[in-house]
Order: sequence, then structure tokens, then C-alpha cells
Amino acid sequence: MEQEVAATPPPPIRYLLTEGRAVWEYASSFVSMPFLLDGPDGDGHPVVVIPGFIASGWSTRPLRTFLHKKGYNSHCWKQGRNLGLSAQLEGQMLKRIRSIYRRYGRKVSLVGWSLGGVYSRWIANHEPDLIRTVITLGSPFTDNPRANHSWQLFERMSGRKIEEIDNFTYEMVRRTPPVPTTCVYSRTDGITAWQCCVGDETEMSENVEVVGSHCGLGVNPLTLHVIADRLAQPEGAWQRFRRDGLRRYLYPRPINQQVAEARAQPAT
Repeated sequence: MEQEVAATPPPPIRYLLTEGRAVWEYASSFVSMPFLLDGPDGDGHPVVVIPGFIASGWSTRPLRTFLHKKGYNSHCWKQGRNLGLSAQLEGQMLKRIRSIYRRYGRKVSLVGWSLGGVYSRWIANHEPDLIRTVITLGSPFTDNPRANHSWQLFERMSGRKIEEIDNFTYEMVRRTPPVPTTCVYSRTDGITAWQCCVGDETEMSENVEVVGSHCGLGVNPLTLHVIADRLAQPEGAWQRFRRDGLRRYLYPRPINQQVAEARAQPAT
């Protein structure tokens, strides 16, 4: 008899109770701004930032302002409050991405926070020729769709049961986009299980861990640095995020490296 594998559970309640850290993460971004603005400037290509569940473009304004200062043409998603994926929303998002692509004549980068990152993967798998890179922030796209503390609210607000989301949509979200993709996650995420926010590591995809809360990921200075570093790479010359210099003290070892080191430890 084949053993059934338990689904990933939601994050521990102790992490949920510390989501108030987001306030301090936001404040620390102001203190860190001189350092964050140092380094390579953006090349002006368009970047669309997509908010998380029940959030609107207002929540992504600090991030979009930062990207503007770095030299990118940052854009709001302009779809109002994020209440869940629907056929109408799918069409509107694709229409907006195509419009921005035509406006600049350049590929668009997508930065999606939480559920916004799920949409980013969906868009990139639908229109890979229009997308330059995808960066997700604490976005659950694998494993158990109930491995979070917001699925019940999602069902109430969207009017849809999670089981009603068709398999094709799930596949377009779980599939690694055929463009450079970076999944940013935190092991102390209090809203979504971090295990659902990491994907397969390939020649064009990676996972980067930061220390912080779920609600503060979009303003966390560690996250902002990763986003700026990823967007600054020349098109067609993508490389993995490097934990060199001071970064080795600020960013935990990659999850695949931690697993390899654990397996190499002698049994006791």
C-alpha cells in the first residue's frame, strides 16, 4: 500500500502573531534607502507590480516609487482590489501587459506580491514573449492551496471554492515560466507556508530566502535589494543571485544548499 504524503500545513500561529513586524520593515527601508539606491541604475524597461489578496495598487506604491527612483518605468496593475482570479480579470491583466509592451516596445518585468505573484506566473506562462523576468514575493503556487491563513477569506471574498479553480489555471501557475524567475520567500512568513512559495531551480529559475514577515515583503529592504539586483541584469544574460561579500551575512544559504548539507551530515 502506497503511503500518503501529508499536505503542507499553514504557518505556525506564533508567526502569524508577529506579522506586525511589517511596520518595522517599512521603517527600515527608509533608513536603508541610501544604500538601496546605490549600485546599478535601471535601464528604463517597464515593470508592473501586482498586489496581494484584498490589497490594491496603494499597497505597492512604496515599491513602485523605489523602482522609479532606480530608473525603471514602474506601473500599477490598475485592476482595483485583488479579490481573486476570474476570467474577466485574466483578460484585463493580459490586455494591460500587452498595452505596456506596445507602448515601450520592450519586454515587461512582473513583480507580484503574494497572490499577485501567482498572477505573475500565470501571465508569464500565457505570454512569455512579452515578459522579461518574473519576481514573486511570498507567493503560494505549489502544494496545498489551504496551507495559509487566508484561504477561507479568499473563498468568501471571491465567491469561489478553491476546488472550483480549474486544473488548467493551476497548471499555468505551478509550471515554471520559461523566463528568468526569482521566488522570494521567508521561513517566518505568518500568512503562507514558505514551502508553497519555492519552485524548481532550473537554468532560469531560483529561490531566494529573506528574513521577514509576509505583510512586509514588499517593503523589506532585503527584498528591495533582491528585486533591484534581479531587474538590473542585462536582458538575455540572467544569472543567479549571488550571496557574496556582505550578502552572505544578510541572506540565508539557498534552500537546495541547505538540503545538500543536511544529507551530507553523518548519521548519529
